[in-house]
Parts: sequence; structure tokens; C-alpha cells
Amino acid sequence: MTTAIAPSAGVRRTSRVLVAGALAGPLFFASAVTQMVMRDGFDIRRHPISQLATGDLGWIQIVTFVLAGLGGVALAVGLRRTITEGAGRRALPVLVGVFGAGLVAAGLLPMDPENGFPAGTPEGPVDQMSWHGVAHSVAAAVAFTALAIAAAVMTVRCARRRAVLPAVLNGAVALVLLVPMSPDHMSLQIALNGLVAFTWTTVVALSLRRRSTHPG
Repeated sequence: MTTAIAPSAGVRRTSRVLVAGALAGPLFFASAVTQMVMRDGFDIRRHPISQLATGDLGWIQIVTFVLAGLGGVALAVGLRRTITEGAGRRALPVLVGVFGAGLVAAGLLPMDPENGFPAGTPEGPVDQMSWHGVAHSVAAAVAFTALAIAAAVMTVRCARRRAVLPAVLNGAVALVLLVPMSPDHMSLQIALNGLVAFTWTTVVALSLRRRSTHPG
């Protein structure tokens, strides 16, 4: 007969931050997809998801960015607590933390209305980007570049442990996130990058949580 051992307070705290990290992606896309359907004039083929942060209802996407970014920061904390040895033990929490902080900054610094969205905005790109529009682009670029490097670091970590399939999948994530933006399909590519990035954070968070709560 075996006796179940209750998880320690530290394990419970780690589990909670990893759950927060896992929820960032589903929260982001549930909010974004709902807004895409509900907001007049939005076309994912022409408008990046970030443009949902403009207009009277833009605050919804701003909050979505901030909450998803905080989820990324929570994942970084979970990485620091659970990956204590091996390749990437120092780099991974920092890189994922930069990703989370970049999303928060991208939310608080929205892009400019353009290309007919929100409704009533003139067609075509904005004549001159505002300072916060420029800052948004920089924050988003830094965030996703940091996550791409994190996936590359995870590739090396998995390869050293001879975990072939995880190494290949992490490498694929890094490659997708590092592909240069296509001017003709930028909005769709941004959406794809977001889907890949948040799938990665969710899978990593759930995997780490399972190992931290069931170390055997």
C-alpha cells in the first residue's frame, strides 16, 4: 500500500505559473478570433491582428495583449523554477521573459489605424507612423525574435538529450518564426506566427507542469 504525498507549496506555486503560461495562447486567440468575427470591416487578409487594438473597442485587444504577455512572463518564471540544469537553463527564462514583456509593450503601444480599419479609416497605409506605432512594431519584432531564439535553444537542449522528435519540432518553430515577412501576405503570416508561437508556449508550459507535479 502506498501513501500519496501532497505536493509542496513550491510545487503548487510552480504549477500555477505554468498554468498561467499555458493559458496565454488560448486566451489570446479566443479573444482575437471573436473580435475578428464581431468587428465590422476587419479582414485578416489585409489587417494584422494587432490592428484590433485600434478604434473604440481597441481596449479589448490591448487587454488581450497585456494578459497574454503576463502569461509569457509567468512561463518564464516556470522555466526558471523547473529547468535548473543543462543547456538553456539560464537563457530560456530570459528569452521567454522578453517575449512576454514585448507582448505587454505591444499592447500598451498600439499600431495606427489604416487600410480601412476601424470602419471609417481611409484606405491605404498611414501616411506617417506615430511614435507608438513604431514602438509597437519594434516591441512585437523583439518579442517574436526572442521566442524564436528560445525555440532554437530548446532544439539544442533536446538534441543533447537525444530527444529527436522534440528537437525537430522546436527547430521547426524557430524556422517559422524567423522567416522574413512577406509584404503581400504579412497579415496572414503574422497570424500564423502567433499561432505557432502560442502553441509552443502552451505545449512547453503543460510539459513542464506535468514533469514538476509528477517527477516520476
